[in-house]
Amino acid sequence: MARLTRKQKEAVAKIEKGRLYSVDEASALIKEITNAKFDASVDLAVRLGVDPRKANQMVRGVVSLPHGTGKDVKVLALVTPDKEAEAKEAGADYVGLDEYLDKIKGGWTDVDVIITMPSVMGKLGPLGRVLGPRGLMPNPKTGTVTMDVAKAVGEVKAGKIDFKVDKTGIVHAAIGKASFSADKIAGNAQELLTTLMKLKPTASKGTYVKSIFMSSTMSPSVAIDPKIG
Repeated sequence: MARLTRKQKEAVAKIEKGRLYSVDEASALIKEITNAKFDASVDLAVRLGVDPRKANQMVRGVVSLPHGTGKDVKVLALVTPDKEAEAKEAGADYVGLDEYLDKIKGGWTDVDVIITMPSVMGKLGPLGRVLGPRGLMPNPKTGTVTMDVAKAVGEVKAGKIDFKVDKTGIVHAAIGKASFSADKIAGNAQELLTTLMKLKPTASKGTYVKSIFMSSTMSPSVAIDPKIG
């Protein structure tokens, strides 16, 4: 294992071994132990008692973080000409159709979210190989395939994120920046955790939330008490 720097050792020393923190305590502690020279991202990793290989135990959803993500989310709106003006007005960074489909075919994926309309989805099918692995394929379940393009763009820009349990049963989500106040970090974390509780599959038996860890880009992780619901 790589040797810890002095700052990393100091950060680790501030975390009580074996202690489970509350969301509020963890949020304040993350701010205290993050020493990065840039505005580090704050992440939550929640291990769930589900088997993601079974369709009836798949946990995926969307949540609107009350304090936003702190990140400038790049949005591509793949829309027909009649919807271009409203997508631009709502703040989409890139708006168009065929020219962007060609760019994606060529391997361009320099965006965070793609929003499109039901009538365009047929054209996106062949691009699944490029978009799927990057988590960029629009999906009606996450609100990124819609006729109300302006609303979808506005929500994503304001802090709506989608999440999905990975094959090891963990949900990873960026919930803000280290520059946020501890209250805002906690508010966003709580919103995500509340949403996860609502999405508990009926087929999930035993403990649903097994562990919760909060960390920033450069910090050690802080364990949060999983008894949240």
